[in-house]
Amino acid sequence: MRKVALLYNPASGRRAKGRLQSLEAALQVLRTAGIQADLVPTDSPDKAGEAARHAINSGCDTVFACGGDGTIHNIAQVLAHSPAALGILPLGTANALAHDLHLPLNVVGAAKAALHALPRRIALGHIKYTNLQGNSSARYFVITAGVGVDAHLFYKLLAGIKQRLGMAAYYAKAWHLWFTYPMTRFHVEYSESDSGDSKSAQVTELLSVRIRDFGGVLRELAPGSSLSRDDMRLILCRTRSRLAFLAYVTRGLLRTRWSVPGIDLAHAKKASCQYMDTELAKMQRIYVEADGELIGTLPVEITIVPDALTLLAPSK
Repeated sequence: MRKVALLYNPASGRRAKGRLQSLEAALQVLRTAGIQADLVPTDSPDKAGEAARHAINSGCDTVFACGGDGTIHNIAQVLAHSPAALGILPLGTANALAHDLHLPLNVVGAAKAALHALPRRIALGHIKYTNLQGNSSARYFVITAGVGVDAHLFYKLLAGIKQRLGMAAYYAKAWHLWFTYPMTRFHVEYSESDSGDSKSAQVTELLSVRIRDFGGVLRELAPGSSLSRDDMRLILCRTRSRLAFLAYVTRGLLRTRWSVPGIDLAHAKKASCQYMDTELAKMQRIYVEADGELIGTLPVEITIVPDALTLLAPSK
């Protein structure tokens, strides 16, 4: 690293003053190592994108996403296929990508680790979808994309609710919504990576997972997923049983790999999702999320783009 930009949202999260002090300490770590580094405040996804483009155009070889997985998602849209690497200083709630990369979860520790990190080329997920205004759109994702139950929760749990209500109330509301969601089925077609066989299913939830370790209590959501692979690990929930969903999550909590009837795993490079019929689409919209950000509705096409992003990661 020679020249870097640290992008952060000054209005995001609690304890804004403490977050800024941590970032200034991380900035000093980089500057002491002889790196030209600047803090760049951004207060929206659009401005984060503009700031990332400006950093690349001004000669930055690395752009740090200082925040959570949503911040990483927004900046990755610009860094994809660019010469700049993506660095991470974790300041989010879940910090799933930081966990998967075994980064220190404090900002100063992550900055020190970055001094010895190596650039690593990875594939990105790519998703085409219908945005909330009804127009066709597309974007990349780094960690996961979801269709169905989880995206419905993101739709109902508006941005910022965690800060307003606190995590306990947030989880209570999410739990209530999960139990009242109608478990609407939709159609998915996918091609398996190894055999190339085309398959189809009717599911209530589809997750496309790229990372192995989500951290926290859940850890391994989709055994077999990895950023080192040029495909995605699909979780296909064919069942409407809420007990099956709970059993699958419990499986992750207990670090076991027992099979759950109605929930399957597959390696794939492409998956397409459609409403079961047009009348159903009018009655019940099925939502889509990417890296924890609500982005739109069906129809959806998910693919993998190899060699798409340079990621600054600790050497193993």
